[in-house]
Amino acid sequence: MDGKKEGKGKGELIMAADKLEGFPFMESPLPKAVKRRVHALKRLQLQYAHTEAKFYQEVHELERKYAALYQPLYEKRRSVVTGAVEPTDEECEWQSEDEDLTEGLKKKAVLEEKAEEGDGTKGIPEFWLTIFRTVPMLCEMLQEHDEPILKHLQDITVKFSEADQPMSFILEFHFEPNSFFSNTVLTKLYKMKAEPDDNDPFSFEGTEIIDCEGCTINWNKGKDVTMKIIKKKQKHKGRGTTRTITKTIPQDSFFNFFNPIKDTSGDGEVDEDLDLRLTADFEIGHLFRDRIVPRAVLYFTGEALEDDMSMDEEEYEEGDEELDEEGDEDDEDDYDGKAVEPQPQECKQQ
Repeated sequence: MDGKKEGKGKGELIMAADKLEGFPFMESPLPKAVKRRVHALKRLQLQYAHTEAKFYQEVHELERKYAALYQPLYEKRRSVVTGAVEPTDEECEWQSEDEDLTEGLKKKAVLEEKAEEGDGTKGIPEFWLTIFRTVPMLCEMLQEHDEPILKHLQDITVKFSEADQPMSFILEFHFEPNSFFSNTVLTKLYKMKAEPDDNDPFSFEGTEIIDCEGCTINWNKGKDVTMKIIKKKQKHKGRGTTRTITKTIPQDSFFNFFNPIKDTSGDGEVDEDLDLRLTADFEIGHLFRDRIVPRAVLYFTGEALEDDMSMDEEEYEEGDEELDEEGDEDDEDDYDGKAVEPQPQECKQQ
């Protein structure tokens, strides 16, 4: 995921068949004349990959264009969430299940709404924090000590790179003034590419994130939730006296998101743990850009989460069918007659 893929060079790719005396998964070597034609097809496939890359580059240009058209809608959303603007009655009209209520319940609901209007609540409190609590991938990152800070989060926006710049996007987290840090905006830059890798061109599947950069958080004294202070008693061997020493160590926090890990080995080797953590980081970047920012209110209400779960279930069922087709006999031997219920995901905070 960091752009350093293991693969064969162009010459090796073309000559791989000759070295293997045939092709992978072939029961017998292909005649030389047929191999020549397969090589011709692979050259066509390479041309296809480069043409496809141009398609994804144009898609990125469309994303940039429509990002500007979406911007006024996002700005209005932010105004409503923060309470800077109160939407009109016409803007609040929405067909819902409330229409099925009896007249008595409708009158009661109107009275309750009027009572709520008089409590001084502005905007939609904890809008983004609720989304963090709702989305499983974000909830796993969220810690109890992060929540007081995220209550000050007013908006999350996406900014695409300009046409003459390398392909990238920036996530911007906008905060109101708070006692935790002096930043008003925290940023995360994701660098992308939409072209085949010279060493492995046939692995190209479209635009991918290849790197990311965070930002410096200017924490106020004693407010850095990414670090914790521990106290430890230390005994002097000679005198037998005891003293207490303090040590600052890292701790889990969503705000580690703005200090992404880097491959500093410089040896070109792919560390499995590092690769997994980078992959997770890139997935979260995609999640914010493609799902959460465009559909924030639906994650707040939980409707988008239901859609995501439905999609996951469909993928699971498709995969389950494939397993049934391939391994029915083995499954029959292992089956003990007990149904296994799927377990819901839990949000664990430390």
